[in-house]
Amino acid sequence: MDHGVLNELLAGNERHVDGLPEAYFDAVQTGQHPDVVTVCCSDSRVPQERMWGVDDPGTVFTPSNIGNQVWDEDDGEQIVDGGLLYPIHHADTDVAAVVGHTGCGAVTAAYQAATGGSMPGPRGVDKWVGQLVPVVEEALESDLIDADADEETVINQLVEYNVDHQATFLRESDDVPDEIDVYGFVYDFQGIYGDEHGRAYLVNVNGETNPEAIAEEIPPEYVEATRSLLY
Repeated sequence: MDHGVLNELLAGNERHVDGLPEAYFDAVQTGQHPDVVTVCCSDSRVPQERMWGVDDPGTVFTPSNIGNQVWDEDDGEQIVDGGLLYPIHHADTDVAAVVGHTGCGAVTAAYQAATGGSMPGPRGVDKWVGQLVPVVEEALESDLIDADADEETVINQLVEYNVDHQATFLRESDDVPDEIDVYGFVYDFQGIYGDEHGRAYLVNVNGETNPEAIAEEIPPEYVEATRSLLY
């Protein structure tokens, strides 16, 4: 039996172990207090810690799922996913970030389902795509999406709309304290927002989505990271 991928994993972990400083885990041996919880899309092209230049353990709490969704369903009720709530309630984390990405397959599947296509399957995938379909339908009925544009443009506008929608759900939930900052980003590895592949574009700061208003809240050297496909 060919275990090529397994061998690569073992070799990669060996390099990881060999490259760690001696005291790498000392500060987090008995607990964690991550600065931020980031819900990203579970896409292999989105490096959840590397995109922030993070090297130290215990800095970023990284739940992920199909379509960077902040919710789950419990007894028919839509609730904030526990992967986001755990660090906020039990690890002193006071910042949450929703991170979508250009060319998102989950948003694409939800768009296709919302416009008459079939669900992608299997059932476990359909559950998460299905939760995005109402978001896409709402977006297409709004005046923020250029429904007559080419599909790539529409999909990327829907990605940003979904990030805003998820961030709003977080901010409005009774389970998320008012003092928690909620930011929205779109990770761009396709050059949709600008020429810098790998840039995480800041599209939402505690509900503010106007790029000019957001720019006033961050240092001038990061203004180029504040762009929008919607506003």
